[in-house]
Amino acid sequence: MTTSTTELHLAEDFPAASTEQWRGLVDKALKGADFEKRLVTRTADGIKINPLYTRGDALQSTVNALPGSAPFTRGTRPVRDGLGWDIRTFHIEADPKALNAEILEDLVGGVTSIGLQVGGNGLPLSKEAFAIALNEVLLDVCPIVLVAQENFFDAALALSAEWDARGIKAADRQGSFGADPLGTLAMTGRLSEPVETALARAVALMNATEASPRVQVMTADGVVAHVAGASEAQELAFMLSALVAYLRAAEQGGIPPTKALPKINVALAADIDEFATIAKLRAARRLIWRVADASGAGDAASAVQLNCPTSYRIMAKRDPWTNILRTTIACAGAALGGADAIVVLPFTFALGKPDAFARRVARNIQIVCQEESNLGRVNDPAGGSWYVENLTEDIAKKAWEIFQDIEARGGLLASLQSGYIQETIAATAEARAKSIATVRQELTGVNAFPLLGDDGVHAEPWSAPSQPTAKAAIEVAPLKPHRLGEAFEALRDAADAHGGYKVFLASMGEIVDHNVRTTWTKNYLAAGGISALVSDGYKTPEDAVEAFRKSGADAACICSSDAVNATLAETVAKALKAAGAKFVLMAGRPGEKESALKSAGVDQFLFAGADAVATLKGLQQKLA
Repeated sequence: MTTSTTELHLAEDFPAASTEQWRGLVDKALKGADFEKRLVTRTADGIKINPLYTRGDALQSTVNALPGSAPFTRGTRPVRDGLGWDIRTFHIEADPKALNAEILEDLVGGVTSIGLQVGGNGLPLSKEAFAIALNEVLLDVCPIVLVAQENFFDAALALSAEWDARGIKAADRQGSFGADPLGTLAMTGRLSEPVETALARAVALMNATEASPRVQVMTADGVVAHVAGASEAQELAFMLSALVAYLRAAEQGGIPPTKALPKINVALAADIDEFATIAKLRAARRLIWRVADASGAGDAASAVQLNCPTSYRIMAKRDPWTNILRTTIACAGAALGGADAIVVLPFTFALGKPDAFARRVARNIQIVCQEESNLGRVNDPAGGSWYVENLTEDIAKKAWEIFQDIEARGGLLASLQSGYIQETIAATAEARAKSIATVRQELTGVNAFPLLGDDGVHAEPWSAPSQPTAKAAIEVAPLKPHRLGEAFEALRDAADAHGGYKVFLASMGEIVDHNVRTTWTKNYLAAGGISALVSDGYKTPEDAVEAFRKSGADAACICSSDAVNATLAETVAKALKAAGAKFVLMAGRPGEKESALKSAGVDQFLFAGADAVATLKGLQQKLA
């Protein structure tokens, strides 16, 4: 059998197309609408996303870039190892025996490393608790990653004691102590010891684990900023500022950057914007290299691991099945971006403790991405994409700009103390919240296609974490974590507390006339916990009024096309008011007929682009 090497030139009989020709066709389709407003979008960082990228957008600096070569944008290794990344699960459980059962179940199910919350509502901080929780876990094979906040030093000692008790040689120990004093301060707003003292403890652990090259001590965690609402560049800048602070602390303790960098890992969140996640991770490696290179340790940047949990802020409490879609997209973005380890949050994580099924789904998302979809077998598959390369470049530049601003203000600690970090992230979060409230940014199951009624998912609520008893040595305003759907979830909770609301939909005309607006109105109201009583439509105002009387509803909404509304809306509104409707809505913008429609009885208009949270809250108050 021979393989043909003949090249197929499928487009050779067609004339070459130009960007100018494409733009001409686009302008024709837009019919005078503004190209920038309709087809060009901007990220939370103000980065422009064009609708089309061509060879003319290629970056010269990326033409000969290869994985494994500085600045490591395309990856820190020439070839990705094995299946691509470390499948990790994260556990929050105070009962060591229950935790041990969960860990062993995860390991049998395909997990390759374990993350543990220590202290608070997690694993108790004792050698005995560690011994029980890690019973039968092969500690020379399975990395253990700790999240212990202020307790990182004692947690590290407890894990080290278990390694000693098992006879695990220093060279075979794997994991991370997760020391992150600045991230802890930003998240909790306090530390019970001075930052300098906490950093000195972390440096001492670096020295103590010198013979354990696969044990990281510190974490420069951008996820802390992400869950508070940070943009991609703000998250990277926060991480980079923490990294620089930790390198400085290590150098003051006698550890040069070449030795300190392999002891520090980086955490960044994987979001629902797949391409933004890919570009963020690529930009992160480039930025880490730039800091390392400026420190005289450029090659050591390749030893810094990127750990990526799926974003907590994307998780929804209502219809949490949709979280499976979100975490799958986030996992794929992290994998394609070259993450070294990924944690997929169970789909019920926002509700409470994940059960065995939720943990299994989280594991299987990674396994399917890794073993069936082979997402980790190709090194930097997005490399060479004109769009992704430009997005990577723009995010890296913006992040570096913010990082320089933080450093000019005295570094991360000073910027937290002044409130600069909190204020800038809060502004970004507020802008995003407005976009979600106006449904310009859709969240499936939250403000788009919400599911009313019981979704069938229940979880044991998280236990309240214990509060610190020691007096704070330093305090700042904490970064406030939030989820994107919280405002709509509050509306749903209020509706449930009331017993529900309902609105009769007076859908006029044939299905083809009203279906679009009927469907939109049903979903719009459901986002606020308001049931829409729908039908196939009514041909006359009399038919609509008769159905309204039988519905038992106090409010009605007129739904149809602009053409039908122009002839029937006023008549229907008058008839509904006469039939006892206390509140009459109309779906669609009223235009020039606003005054006449209001005189006929329309109390309020529903249309896309308005603040849905405010509108639905007002409707609930009127329907109560």
